[in-house]
Amino acid sequence: MVEIKIVFGSSENMEEIPDNSVHLVVTSPPYYNAPFDFPGLFSSYEEYLNLLRKVGKELMRVLQPGRYACFVTQDVRIEGKLYPIVSDLIHIMVHELGFEYQDKIIWRKPEGYIRISRRSGVLIQHPYPMYYYPDNIYEEVVIFKKPGKFDRSAVPPEIREKSKISISKFQAEKWYLSVWDIKNVLPHEKWSKYTAPFPEELAERLIRLYSYVGETVLDPFLGSGTTCVVSRKLHRNCIGYEIDLELREIIEERLGLTTKSLTNFIKTGEEDRVEILVRPDAKTLRRKLREEINRKLENKGRKS
Repeated sequence: MVEIKIVFGSSENMEEIPDNSVHLVVTSPPYYNAPFDFPGLFSSYEEYLNLLRKVGKELMRVLQPGRYACFVTQDVRIEGKLYPIVSDLIHIMVHELGFEYQDKIIWRKPEGYIRISRRSGVLIQHPYPMYYYPDNIYEEVVIFKKPGKFDRSAVPPEIREKSKISISKFQAEKWYLSVWDIKNVLPHEKWSKYTAPFPEELAERLIRLYSYVGETVLDPFLGSGTTCVVSRKLHRNCIGYEIDLELREIIEERLGLTTKSLTNFIKTGEEDRVEILVRPDAKTLRRKLREEINRKLENKGRKS
């Protein structure tokens, strides 16, 4: 049986999760005030880093020793200033909270979806030194480990076999490299209008590589629900936290929750079950963010 639990509320407090009960974290924090994703969401960069600190502290509590937390993120440039999110995340998780820095994977997006933009186009308009602003086609998957040792011998043989990784897929898609070429969710695709989702293929690789069938995957920044969708497909349980209650409808749609229940539990099949909890600290953010994004797009169109 697959169990999915979705909590609408801040992951700064994950009181619903017992200590040392999560086997893997796969998440992508909001991109600090990114102009076309989360404009003005945080009052300051320090407020954003404090969010990462508080969530990271909870991850240290709920993750089992020796297990991994994977963050999909990237630095953000706002009005010409580049914010070093990746290095600050590493500093917080390792030097402040005590995680071990395990690995970094580069997720490279196809070049074809980017044409000359206002960033890279500056040099075309001014073909001289000091006008260079490259377009970014990659994000970073930063992987941390909670101190301790994972006991592989404790995994039952039948679970090991069910969780076996396809070597042909591993080799054909070059999972063995530290650079993964994966198509991103494009702006015209359905889920992209709700938040900044990472592709299901990226979540699938991480879940297959770092967890076993029947274990529990946690996403403290659930967004449109990708981690829960993929975890369920791969027969892992999943817990997701999302602050924005306006994303409930799209998460339910992606999980196939067409039948409403009078309780917090919704059956999605003969065995699968979804629990939805709305806490008092849930907010409504998406409409306000979308209005600000539309305003920025209109202003951008006028300047083009």
